[in-house]
Amino acid sequence: MTRQTLCVALAAFGLFLLGAHGASVVGFDSRFVLFAKEMLRHGPSLFPTTYGEPYPDYPATSTFLIYLLSLPLGRVDLFSAWLPSALAAAVIVGLTYRLVAPFSQRWALLSVAMLLLTLTFLGETRAVSLDLQVAAVGMLAFFFAVRGERYSSIGLLARLLPLLLAGFALRGPLGLVVPAGMVCSQLLVDRQWRRLLAFSLTALLLLGACTVLLLFVARGVGGEAFAQDVLHMQVTGRLDGSAGASDALYYFHSSLGNYALAFPLAVPALALLWRRRNDPAARLVIGCALAALVVMIGLSLPQAKKARYIVAMAPLAAIVATYPFQVAGQRLAVFLRGLSQALWLLLPAIMLLAVWLGWRHYPQALQGLGLQLWLCLGALLVLQLFALHRLLRRERRAEWLALGAVLALWGSYLLVIEPAQRQLYDSRAFSLAVDAAVLKDPAPLVLYGMGRDAQAIKFMVNLDRDMQPLFADSPEQLAALHGRYYLMLGAESAARLKAEYPALEAPLLSGSFDYNPFCLLRVNDASLFGAAR
Repeated sequence: MTRQTLCVALAAFGLFLLGAHGASVVGFDSRFVLFAKEMLRHGPSLFPTTYGEPYPDYPATSTFLIYLLSLPLGRVDLFSAWLPSALAAAVIVGLTYRLVAPFSQRWALLSVAMLLLTLTFLGETRAVSLDLQVAAVGMLAFFFAVRGERYSSIGLLARLLPLLLAGFALRGPLGLVVPAGMVCSQLLVDRQWRRLLAFSLTALLLLGACTVLLLFVARGVGGEAFAQDVLHMQVTGRLDGSAGASDALYYFHSSLGNYALAFPLAVPALALLWRRRNDPAARLVIGCALAALVVMIGLSLPQAKKARYIVAMAPLAAIVATYPFQVAGQRLAVFLRGLSQALWLLLPAIMLLAVWLGWRHYPQALQGLGLQLWLCLGALLVLQLFALHRLLRRERRAEWLALGAVLALWGSYLLVIEPAQRQLYDSRAFSLAVDAAVLKDPAPLVLYGMGRDAQAIKFMVNLDRDMQPLFADSPEQLAALHGRYYLMLGAESAARLKAEYPALEAPLLSGSFDYNPFCLLRVNDASLFGAAR
């Protein structure tokens, strides 16, 4: 079983890293790649940095991992940036299989397939994902808790506490709370009251001690103001909603889409647990369901909510969703098995339709894919025919249909969806052109209407040198500048400035930046905006 688990995890690991190469970075990854680039230029630090200043929202652990993996290459690219997340995702896949395989290899394989068909899990494996790394820690802690009867109380704590420390080091307080909640749920299912009390108190004390230590380190790095920023960004800002707020039931209704197919199929599968509580397989399902519920409810208490925060519940939902394949003799189980297989059967056709609609709406992005697009369309057609063929055979029908669905979803994502997104939201070409213009005729660069922690990050991540740009959001701020400078801004903002200040020169550069038209202007006389004083 250990050998099977290792094979499943390694196969998943290879899948997660397919096509992970190149220097073009888009979306949320930009922030973490910039962290690693600055660490590669200046050496390790206790907090990641942007613009040469410590960043308060994350510890530097994950950045340090990317830094170590980038050292042999001498640069940060997608492979070194995604490698920690891919490894964490492979651990999750392996543990999902290992938890279920003692009951049924079929159930285990279908659980892995359902996990791979979970949309948010797919997206997080192809990204720099601290939440996925915390989920791997949580799954490992949950695995030890499920097998808790094999260890003494001290032995169990000796295995769990280092994992809680690892979670905190990766994600701060959130990284400790998620694994702790998953462990508590399983101890509650097993009615191990003394262990539950001992572990809960120890985890709470560890959380307090680690938070105090984090603030102490932050004070030493950036003073009292930076320590308060760390406290706000990692604790109070998430609780009070100042870092973004969503309704209390956000995770429950959004997961119907974000965590499909697993979550919507897991909810009705819970009804199969009625009068089966003494079944060992049912005990595992109850533990998974309660752990997922604890994660969802626990992270619903803070006001700040994002779909990726609860990715730890994806493997748990996948195990519950495929439980009907372990239950015989119940009409609901038969119906849910049929529903799952119907979805797996139709998924190649659904992806074929999705790619065709994407071609209709974004021809400029998909036409550039060339052979990849046709390869994907052909593969989806073959997979659909294969699924129809397997439907007529009873032998391992569910496993083959699930495999075809996994290949259809991942093939579409790797060959079409992800490359199209990178073409649409690429910012590298325009960023390098702006940097070359600034280096050719040096002058300060002003980023207009670009958030310091938003679009500006997507510019900075493409540079291979340090830069300290200036920021402005209004003509009044431009008027306060002196001397000549370059102005990078969106085409709409440039048109408004040109209408108000006709003496503004024509753009030096124009191009696409983060799926928006942008341009670079040269302002030779800052008094041009004097009328705005």
